[in-house]
Amino acid sequence: MKEEAKKKVRKPSIWLALVPVAFMVVSLSISVIKFEADPHIPLFLSTIVAAVIAVKLGHSWADIEKSIFKTIMLSLQAILILMIIGTLMGTWLAGGIVPTMIYYGLDIISPAYYLLAACIICCIVSMAAGNAWSAAGTVGIALMGIGQGLGVPLPMVAGAIVSGVYFGDKMSPLSETTNLAPAVVGIGLFEHIRNMIYTTGPALIISLVLYGLLGIKYFGEGSRVNDVELIQNILTNEFVISPFLLIPPLLIIVILVLKIPAIPGLTIGSIVGAFCALFVQGAGVKDVIAAMHTGFTADTGNVITDELLNQGGIENMMSMIALVLIAMSFGGVLEKAQILETIVQALVKKVKRTGSLIATTVVTCFSANAVGCEQYMSIIIPGRMYLFEYKKRGLHPKVLARTLEDAGTMSSPLIPWTTCGVFMLGVLGVSAFEYAPYAFLAWISPIVAVIYAYLNIKIDRISDEEEPEELVRRVDKITP
Repeated sequence: MKEEAKKKVRKPSIWLALVPVAFMVVSLSISVIKFEADPHIPLFLSTIVAAVIAVKLGHSWADIEKSIFKTIMLSLQAILILMIIGTLMGTWLAGGIVPTMIYYGLDIISPAYYLLAACIICCIVSMAAGNAWSAAGTVGIALMGIGQGLGVPLPMVAGAIVSGVYFGDKMSPLSETTNLAPAVVGIGLFEHIRNMIYTTGPALIISLVLYGLLGIKYFGEGSRVNDVELIQNILTNEFVISPFLLIPPLLIIVILVLKIPAIPGLTIGSIVGAFCALFVQGAGVKDVIAAMHTGFTADTGNVITDELLNQGGIENMMSMIALVLIAMSFGGVLEKAQILETIVQALVKKVKRTGSLIATTVVTCFSANAVGCEQYMSIIIPGRMYLFEYKKRGLHPKVLARTLEDAGTMSSPLIPWTTCGVFMLGVLGVSAFEYAPYAFLAWISPIVAVIYAYLNIKIDRISDEEEPEELVRRVDKITP
């Protein structure tokens, strides 16, 4: 009976495959743009539509459920990190660590060069840590506070931070995606990193120029520099401000550079923050527990300062965690029903030129992030699907690996319901809908990749040293 049921399962037609994707786009647009609602319910309804189609195609509910659980498993680490970041934000605020970083940051950085500086700082920290989330969850939080104090629009600050942390996530040899992309296509890590410099280097330079120009523009129009002294006075009244409180963020960077995994590393940071709250700021145990659970609360009488300080806590991450679970459920149903695979195959049939193939790969990576809701899926799925096609056209697999990172890694924080988009909302307090226009590197990277493809710049060809079957065997080994 089981074998008979399996025989009845069929792939969707291209038109049927487009139904859940189109429903998601339309429902999200109406909900978010027209009603200014969160994306949870549209994604939940989209999951129902996708599940109905999967059943119509012959899949049993048990198989659909298994696929949902399988994709949710991919996000469990992200969920744990979100909760730990919630506790870290709470204890670092209660311990005076973030206020200290903001205090000295307001002294050092000029509003005119703030966006440029924020991006560069995040590039350096993320390169050292090899993890965009750890960088955003530590220095990113402080940079948001400094930017708010200087009067720089927060979506711009968040965009600069996202550009910086994902530069490191893409280029650092310690990064998981930097290791995953070459493994998918069967090339060496450092060959992959060297090849990415050709697209990422120009994209970063253009992004930094744009941040410099934006900063000068906003400084010229006038920023709330007068508020800086007021904010600093409030911070010194509310907290013990000391250079020694800069040690915990430096400790976190050292921990991550030493390749201690993010979960224990950030947990150590949260505990250090709790000790700072207890023994430096004189907070009670009850206050520290409350900061970790519901977030730090302050009532300074100044709106700007209160916005800076009232953050963190596991409880404030629950909405983001719910969004991750719903989004991953949607991705699980689509994967089981072979929705994305059907759409990609239809696209590839129409591709004739190298430029079009790479442009299609870029679109596929964006789509895989949008429907799969997980950065890794935007690398693994297109990597598997396009490997033969690149090989058949004589393109070196390193071109595919670079494109997977240019589009897959970089587009992940631009989509609000991916694990990356949700995480950035949780730590930066700004939705991807707002910061995406200012995350210049995330847009420019894939654009440079497509321009290179059409102009045939650094599009390397492959010799017949390695057969496609060998490459596919490598892919199968790393596929979850």
